[in-house]
Amino acid sequence: MPDRDDDASTTPSGTSAAPIPPGAPALRTLLELSLPAVLIGIVAAVVLWALDQASAAVEDVLWTDLPGALGVDPDARWWIFAMLTGAGLLVGLVVWLVPGHGGRDSATTELIAPPLPLRVLPSLVIVTVLGLAGGVSLGPENPIIAINTALLVAVVARLWPKVPTDLVVMLAASATIGALFGTPVAAALVFTGVVAGFRSGGPLFDRLFLPLVSAGAGAITMDAIGRPFAAMDLPDLGIPDIGDVGISLLIATAAAGLALLGVVAFPHVHRFFHSMRNPVLYVTLGGVVLGVLGAIGGPLTLFKGSEQSFELVQQRADFSTWNLVLIFAIKLVALVVAAAAGFRGGRIFPAVFIGVAAGVTVNAALPGIPLGLSIASGVLGVVLAVGRDGWVALFVAVAVVGDVGVLPLLCIAILPVWLLVRSAPEMLAAPEPPTAVAAGGSTPAGEGRPAPTDEPRPDAS
Repeated sequence: MPDRDDDASTTPSGTSAAPIPPGAPALRTLLELSLPAVLIGIVAAVVLWALDQASAAVEDVLWTDLPGALGVDPDARWWIFAMLTGAGLLVGLVVWLVPGHGGRDSATTELIAPPLPLRVLPSLVIVTVLGLAGGVSLGPENPIIAINTALLVAVVARLWPKVPTDLVVMLAASATIGALFGTPVAAALVFTGVVAGFRSGGPLFDRLFLPLVSAGAGAITMDAIGRPFAAMDLPDLGIPDIGDVGISLLIATAAAGLALLGVVAFPHVHRFFHSMRNPVLYVTLGGVVLGVLGAIGGPLTLFKGSEQSFELVQQRADFSTWNLVLIFAIKLVALVVAAAAGFRGGRIFPAVFIGVAAGVTVNAALPGIPLGLSIASGVLGVVLAVGRDGWVALFVAVAVVGDVGVLPLLCIAILPVWLLVRSAPEMLAAPEPPTAVAAGGSTPAGEGRPAPTDEPRPDAS
């Protein structure tokens, strides 16, 4: 940050206070940047809300209005297959032909990445809405962070050109995470690890201050206009005992181990789909596979999984233990396929559903195990294996069940789970080379040069 307080401060009594460490931002700097941080949080939440509304509107057309007009059951297996196959075809066409090509492949990028050019955003919005509305097993987190980052970097560069781009990227991502979960706590946990790696000194909270301002503004805005992340209405655990510690540890470790099967398979599945080169082929094939999985698993295994997690818990008595095992397996495979086949989306929300399914399955097989503890432990294991972030896994696991009483148990259970997860590969694939040759010898969108590194293009030979 531009200014620092290097002089020792003085208390009202005249005694000398401890000097502010080198690298700590000046009070004036924090105050001056607080206004941009608040505005970034508000804009990020509004954009997220708009994307959510657009996806919901298209979803209503595909899954309510259209089947109602045709007199068909939207839960019919053939309709599920047709919708997901159609979503794959449309996303593939956009990635191939529309300028911007849907932005970066979500399978190859971290949650926070360098800003995209503005020209990429229309295609990224289209493929994100198509995936969310079409029932694809991915969440909105990666695309919406990329959209907000690109927009806000461009806006801030005009209004406050002295604000560093890297800081705007942090604030935009923090604001979006705060809006997604309806609280700045999630962003604080994510960015604690990020800012801890910075070379600059100063108290940790000084470096977290502006991201928290943006996250708080984003969370408050989303609470006012949108549908924030909500907890399940489950009985509280109460006072845990030593047996609960063992239960949580076993469930979380088993859930993480099963999720790691998908993580290990992920780069190989990604390589298989992308070996077809043309996105119309590999994304459509991904839609076909997702359609088959959805037809087998039913409506609960579709979409990002947030609403479906609540439905699964409410309807758990309607499923046998083996039905629940099937739902868990189908959603895990669907997540791997959706992320590997070129759809744009995040992996945290479907991972939460998979963890909920794991917890409900254990509770169905062993009804004496508290449901909230079982679900929280399952979510902890799966989210940690998929997202590779212990803070996020702990936060989401507690937030889903809405019972802070499980937190001490999860803090113990996460330790052996982390030892299992840390040596496994991350759920990321190698990026595609930035070259593209379209069918018939011309490049996509009529451009005759390789794509720049910030706008990778799919191969389409």
